[in-house]
Amino acid sequence: MKNRASGGTQRELLQDIAHQVMIERGLEPDFSPAVERQLDSIRGPATPDGAVRDLRALPWCSIDNDDSRDLDQLSVADGDERMTRVLVAVADVDALVRKGSPIDDHARKNTTSVYTAARIYPMLPEKLSTDLTSLNEDERRVALVVEMTVDSGGTVAKGDVYRAVVHNKAKLAYNAVAAWLDGTGPIPERLGRVPGLAENLRLQDRAADRMRAVRHEHGALDLETIEARPVFADGSIIDLQQERRNNARMLIEDLMIGANGVTARFLSEHKLPSIRRVVRSPERWDRIEKIASDHGEKLPPDPDAKALEEFLIRQRKLDPIRFPDLSLMIVKAMGAGEYVVEMPGDKPIGHFGLAVRDYTHSTAPNRRYPDLIAHRLVKAALNGDGHAYSEDELAVLADHCTKQEDAANKVERHVRKSAAACLLASHIGERYDAIVTGASDKGTWVRIFKPPIEGKVVHGQEGMDIGERVRVKLVAVDIEAGYIDFVRAGK
Repeated sequence: MKNRASGGTQRELLQDIAHQVMIERGLEPDFSPAVERQLDSIRGPATPDGAVRDLRALPWCSIDNDDSRDLDQLSVADGDERMTRVLVAVADVDALVRKGSPIDDHARKNTTSVYTAARIYPMLPEKLSTDLTSLNEDERRVALVVEMTVDSGGTVAKGDVYRAVVHNKAKLAYNAVAAWLDGTGPIPERLGRVPGLAENLRLQDRAADRMRAVRHEHGALDLETIEARPVFADGSIIDLQQERRNNARMLIEDLMIGANGVTARFLSEHKLPSIRRVVRSPERWDRIEKIASDHGEKLPPDPDAKALEEFLIRQRKLDPIRFPDLSLMIVKAMGAGEYVVEMPGDKPIGHFGLAVRDYTHSTAPNRRYPDLIAHRLVKAALNGDGHAYSEDELAVLADHCTKQEDAANKVERHVRKSAAACLLASHIGERYDAIVTGASDKGTWVRIFKPPIEGKVVHGQEGMDIGERVRVKLVAVDIEAGYIDFVRAGK
């Protein structure tokens, strides 16, 4: 595939590539006229009914990326270190998007928002996902609230799910909150202006720390892969910035893992089926054993999450530069996550990577269709009106959501590679320090350090091995295909 003639900006070129690749992967990048007509008929956010609790007075806040506009969840806590009650409010998308409506049909087709380097292709129209069904700051919204009581040891002692009206007091961002929590930055202005919110957030953070510690005791894997976001100026890519995990991101991750577990158990207790998010015990454990052996360590012959986590902790300390590449190898050997139907009484498959038994997706209904399905099942339990979906429907949806998520991931990965090719297009002939990230019969790949970009070695790759430091020269890029080619230029 050849690069098309330039006539627009790099951002516009990437948007064109994303649009085409979405169609090729069986996703719909555009909303239909039927969706637009339904959208025009929606005049405002959902209004509460008599069965909804009023929790607007609580100091709710959201924490997300700096540029996020589709706010799916809020959190708040009370109690102390011995017993902390954490509430997670999740946008009630189903209150405006009914099953079988044109907007629901579009969401069901794609099953997820697609976040490409140049443009977001939302699962729901932005009038909903960034406004009427988003838990925006200073707005009253109807939500599903997941309540969990975290004891001093980090165990969720009990949980519940119910509907409520909430009010976001502060829209916060990960990096600023993390710096404040770590003592390396000032208190964010929006956080400081809400009385009592700072201490409330610290209480949430301590509860999340305890919950995380319990999961790691059971073998939750602490992996770190590199995903750099492009930085645009006047439509052109000028850099790739790596997003790193921080305390605020982990706080939200752990609260969401806890909330998803409570939701899964809530449905089981009400004798309802659910779509679980699972990562099975690795079938390629022999491959993971070989990876450990190549690093001078020995893992047990049968899948053992705790032993694998201890190996990863040691490797992170020994070689932090190569750890993202090791993480990626482990992720590939473990296999992808999938959606499966679990009927009441079934033995849970669980999520190997998170070291949890009960897990569903329920905390991001603005951007993930399985979460919207979970909400409909929860509301059926709350209303006592039977199943929202038949077992056969759920089985078809679980398989469809797995396939469409994979398609969306491939679109995002393709556009990331195209963005990297855009950035390097004017640097043909330049030399870089790199590390070998893959070496097999299929080819040899390296990652240069700055910017963090991976490409294929097309000449001089003989004898290269994973983890080796090398010098490479950039010889070609193909923006549309997302190809980046290097040749070896020395040790």
